[in-house]
Amino acid sequence: MQSIFTERKQLKVDAMNDTHSKTVGYILWIFGFLGAHRFYYGKPVTGTIWLFTFGLLGIGWLIDLFLIPSMDREADLRFNSGQVDYSVAWILLTFLGIFGIHRMYMGKWVTGIIYLFTGGFFIVGVIYDFWTLNDQVSIKNAERFS
Repeated sequence: MQSIFTERKQLKVDAMNDTHSKTVGYILWIFGFLGAHRFYYGKPVTGTIWLFTFGLLGIGWLIDLFLIPSMDREADLRFNSGQVDYSVAWILLTFLGIFGIHRMYMGKWVTGIIYLFTGGFFIVGVIYDFWTLNDQVSIKNAERFS
């Protein structure tokens, strides 16, 4: 009987900490030879390696098809959930990064406007955000609780 309550409690905790979406992860996996899914799940080093080696010549890309559920669990445990949604922030960065819309979404209006007028701070800022967006969102979500 106690295990049923423990399982329900665990399901609630899992739902509360579901920071990243497997669906978005698999959609990004389609472009995984560029490392997009690895950046999304907070693995910027391997994301960069995937970017420059085309997903380790496609072999790592295929293996990642089966690793996405574990990458999703790791990201859910590592990053703080809150008002700022990781998937929305990543979509905004990916498609509108040079305009700073993702920064405005996170409440970073000053840097968002700077990005808007400087092309994502001359693209260097966008690259920086690909490396650090998960941490930025996690910190922003943690600030709301303190």
